[in-house]
Amino acid sequence: MTQELRRTLGVFDAVVVGLGAMLGAGVFVALGPAAGAAGSGLLWGLAVAALVAYCNAMSSARLAVDYPASGGTYVYGRERLGPFWGWLAGWAFVVGKTASCAAMALTVGAYVWPGQAHAVAVGAVVVLTAVNYGGVQKSATLTRVIVAVVLAVLAAVVVVSLGSDAADAGRLGLGLGTEAGSASAHGVLQAAGLLFFAFAGYARITTLGEEVRDPARTIPRAVPLALGVVLAVYACVAVAVLSVLGAGEVGRSAAPLADAVRAAGASWLAPVVRVGAAAAALGALLALILGISRTTLAMARDGHLPRALAAVHPRFRVPHRAELAVGAVVAVLAATADVRGAIGFSSFGVLAYYAIANASAWTLGSAGSGGVRIRAAVGLVGCVVLAFALPVPSVVTGAAVLLLGAVLYAVRRR
Repeated sequence: MTQELRRTLGVFDAVVVGLGAMLGAGVFVALGPAAGAAGSGLLWGLAVAALVAYCNAMSSARLAVDYPASGGTYVYGRERLGPFWGWLAGWAFVVGKTASCAAMALTVGAYVWPGQAHAVAVGAVVVLTAVNYGGVQKSATLTRVIVAVVLAVLAAVVVVSLGSDAADAGRLGLGLGTEAGSASAHGVLQAAGLLFFAFAGYARITTLGEEVRDPARTIPRAVPLALGVVLAVYACVAVAVLSVLGAGEVGRSAAPLADAVRAAGASWLAPVVRVGAAAAALGALLALILGISRTTLAMARDGHLPRALAAVHPRFRVPHRAELAVGAVVAVLAATADVRGAIGFSSFGVLAYYAIANASAWTLGSAGSGGVRIRAAVGLVGCVVLAFALPVPSVVTGAAVLLLGAVLYAVRRR
């Protein structure tokens, strides 16, 4: 019941999995709300989110060298801080990301067939669960295709926008008060918290630690590579969209990339952008199911979840029961409820998850070379600040979810 998974992923596949997770959750979803919060300070919000994400990524990568097992921060918290903190990290990840899965599935449905969004969402969950069931290498192969499509679409958006007569560098507004609708420093921090959620997909690389070849070498290379590529992509897209629309219009837009190409005089590209958005959401959903099932596997091994979920398929070497359970829960949510507007706690939960990762990295002490403690401290403080800079409903809901997790742990211990 507790066999190890198969190590098949190299550096390139690990980077691709991270890209698939981050691109779908970020550039098509978080850019508009972040611009609404930061106004002309959007690019500063992106820079703050990138700094905190970098510190968290390096802390996670360093911990993955010592603990190359499925589960990510659940394992790091358990081993470095104690069982309660590992449980809390796993709880925040599984609950928050399950809702995110349903939201991403519904996003796919909304782009592919708006009139039948729930049916398409369930179909997407079933197909991607089947792909994951067939082995992590199949998942990585499909992610390669998705990432290639998404990057091609984003490149077209950037080229068309920046090459049009509508582009104006004055709209970038690198100050906090250069145009109407600009925001304060608090607005920038709030935008950074929203954009951080978009960067958090690199965690998929560490949650797959048991399926990576030579993890001590692969993970520390793959995490910063994936993060660096995504930061470059986000920066290029943000500059292109801002230069055409301005921060105010981006904040008010439900689909800022599509609106940007229309404003640039390339309306023919708008349907292509919709295809790219659907593909990006599929990639994020695929990576989310992978990450949740591996964390579920780790928690089941410790008895925090039913131990039957710790089974590994003898042929495909995947946690097949955990994957089927996650797929079933997500499919039910996607079929019965519209959770796209009810997952504000996900950003809070993700920041709490990485706060625990940074606290775990801090305990490495002298074993952590190359400024591990400095990055861990910056990452921990950054996570706490960004978490409480989020909109009040997100903070309240997220804190309530964490409190419920703590209560369940206490009840189980008794």
